[in-house]
Amino acid sequence: MERQGEIIAVCTSANKGERKIDVGSGLLVEGFGLAGDAHGGDWHRQVSLLATESIAKMQAAGLTVGPGDFAENLTTRGLDLCSLPVGTRLRVGGEALLEISQIGKICHERCAIFYQAGDCVMPREGIFAVVLKGGAVKAGDRIAVVAGAS
Repeated sequence: MERQGEIIAVCTSANKGERKIDVGSGLLVEGFGLAGDAHGGDWHRQVSLLATESIAKMQAAGLTVGPGDFAENLTTRGLDLCSLPVGTRLRVGGEALLEISQIGKICHERCAIFYQAGDCVMPREGIFAVVLKGGAVKAGDRIAVVAGAS
């Protein structure tokens, strides 16, 4: 059975270490990440994903935050991202294929979100992936767990 959700936002930034801006759509590039994003490159964290359900936890803590504010590339809804193991493959839109490469991250420097709320969900609930097959991605696209994709 396929588990799926929806892409809510596609976000990029010109520089590392800053919030991303929702650009509505983009191109996932095989072996690189999201075209035009500062975090793209030949490494294991080409694309970052965070669920709106995680963002809602920070909103409940009193923060005015939304898609891109945690520096995620793809904001999703309806798929429990942080429960998916490393190696899980995700079909995004009609063509793109991602493979989860890391769950959460160690934040060596506390971000503005941490200082405002005393906590940040990205280190625990954000996930990272590599792009196995590129393709267009836009808000409203489906994101689904796939088995045996190649």
